[in-house]
Amino acid sequence: MTSLSGNFYAQWRAQTGAANFLRDEQFPTERLLQAIWQHQRLKRGELKTVDGKIVRVFHPGFASVEGGPDFCNAVLQIGNESPRSGDVEIDLWASGWRAHGHDKNKNFQNVLLHVVWDETKPTSNENVPAVLSLKNALDAPLAELSLSLENESLRSLPENMRGKCCAPLRELDETRLTELLRQAARVRFENKAAQFRARAKNTGWEQTLWENLFRALGYKHNVWPMQNLAELKSSWSHGANSAFEFQARLLGVSGLLPDQLTRAQKSTDNYLRRAWDFWWRERDEFAGSILPRAAWKFHGLRPANHPQRRLALASRWLTDKNFISKIEGWSATEIPDKRLMDSLHEILQVERDEFWSWHWTFKSARMKKPQPLLGDARVTDLAVNVILPWLWIRAAEGKNEKIRSEIERRFFAWPAAEDNSVLKLARQRLLGASNARIFKTAAAQQGLMQIVRDFCEHSNAVCDDCRFPELVHGWKAKL
Repeated sequence: MTSLSGNFYAQWRAQTGAANFLRDEQFPTERLLQAIWQHQRLKRGELKTVDGKIVRVFHPGFASVEGGPDFCNAVLQIGNESPRSGDVEIDLWASGWRAHGHDKNKNFQNVLLHVVWDETKPTSNENVPAVLSLKNALDAPLAELSLSLENESLRSLPENMRGKCCAPLRELDETRLTELLRQAARVRFENKAAQFRARAKNTGWEQTLWENLFRALGYKHNVWPMQNLAELKSSWSHGANSAFEFQARLLGVSGLLPDQLTRAQKSTDNYLRRAWDFWWRERDEFAGSILPRAAWKFHGLRPANHPQRRLALASRWLTDKNFISKIEGWSATEIPDKRLMDSLHEILQVERDEFWSWHWTFKSARMKKPQPLLGDARVTDLAVNVILPWLWIRAAEGKNEKIRSEIERRFFAWPAAEDNSVLKLARQRLLGASNARIFKTAAAQQGLMQIVRDFCEHSNAVCDDCRFPELVHGWKAKL
């Protein structure tokens, strides 16, 4: 890909937001700290409170935009305490706890952690939550994080209505609109690749790939507990010799292995007995790594996306000692565009599982027909969000221009993913149309989502103070 310095969309982003997220090169805004916490752009294995207690983040919580603590329902372990669910408040300084009246506000009674920019003095007041300073815990330079996270939204999408950019966008012909989406997609792709590079500096390339594969299998509900499991891979992966042994161990370490039989589903109870026969012998060895069940979110989750079933898929990948080398080999193989999806599917798809091909969850009845553990929609998600940016940044770092160019070509040629509510709403607001005619590729969809994130999510339903319509007008006039 070309440098972002030649990307007009990247320049638009810099014009609209960068200066607002850094007061100077060494001093962030509170908004940037919130984005850093939300995306956990931290050296996660090195987090400690200012009084020296280790902090383990099972889930960073959900951003709040209705007052109260900045993040709700986080799952944290601080020092030798048991993991707990609570809230997280973000301030520039620890003194903000009292200065902002949090110590007297009942809405802040459930705050477990006060995340600040710079603080070295521990507090002895029992009514003040533990303090975590981020200044020396970032996984990349502050200026780089500002550019990467400056427009990451903490809010949900605005209400469904046409935006002010609808008119200028509809004036663009298909070629120009396609180029605009392509440039925005390029920003999204390279941002993901940069995040992989930052993580790889601490953990290595293979571990970074595993962490992001697990994140993708967590869907939007369970990204963080899945990443926590992947971060512990070096401890739980040794000694397992079969997919079933990986399943039993992962279900045990995740805290998702039921401790009671169903007494109603014979096939399920037989599987559970076998899993416990394996897990009980080594449970004590992994006691310090077991995730609390509270880290997982199940509300609104489709059975096919249940983390128990996703761990079964990951177990099959882990059993294949050549799994990563197959992905690397795929990047160097000549593949026509029409075969991209199928060729990667052949690597990621796994053989039929004796239990999970026939069950959605432990509570569901045995299905009449087996269902694959991986569908086409998930292959596209894994490709555009994990595998392609991982391969691209590895090639870029290794100065392998041939592979880098090929991965870039595949990204822009990859067929479109399944439509979703975010894309439908974006098309209605930005283009005044609900059809997906122009969105023939996954890259076009990625570009549209990037525009929504950079502009729509930082304005309101009537587009107050949004510069995107002006930027589109100006760009069109120059063409």
